Amino acid sequence: MKKPAGHRSDYRWFLPLATRWADNDIYGHINNVNHYAYFDTVANQYLIDAGGFDPAISPAIGYVVESGCRYHAAIRHPEPLEGALRVSHLGTSSVTYEMAIFGSGETAAAEGFFTHVFVDRVTERPTPIPATIRDALSRLLTSRP
Repeated sequence: MKKPAGHRSDYRWFLPLATRWADNDIYGHINNVNHYAYFDTVANQYLIDAGGFDPAISPAIGYVVESGCRYHAAIRHPEPLEGALRVSHLGTSSVTYEMAIFGSGETAAAEGFFTHVFVDRVTERPTPIPATIRDALSRLLTSRP
């Protein structure tokens, strides 16, 4: 049985997302691969805005080690979208984000997750999540609804 779509109230942080003409596929809706790009944008923009992350020079960077997505409803360009974010797990060197894409309604058009493992930029070995990023992520930590 498919899990029902989440609601806006299930998420902690939101980011407006712009669609592009090229995001639509031959079926007239946003192609599934673009949802992952939206998820990546939402999570990384939060790290930049709230955690002070600088992807060009930060000594610790996040590698995606697992991801997934459930699609609930079609979305289309030029519909304005909003990405939503929460954190379901915060470990020493890893974090699991849960994201959603919303159109104009209160229920998610798509929901997904991915796990970042933070690694040292040079050695690519796991490293503790930097304190400023950990503090920002802890503000989004929630139990699953």
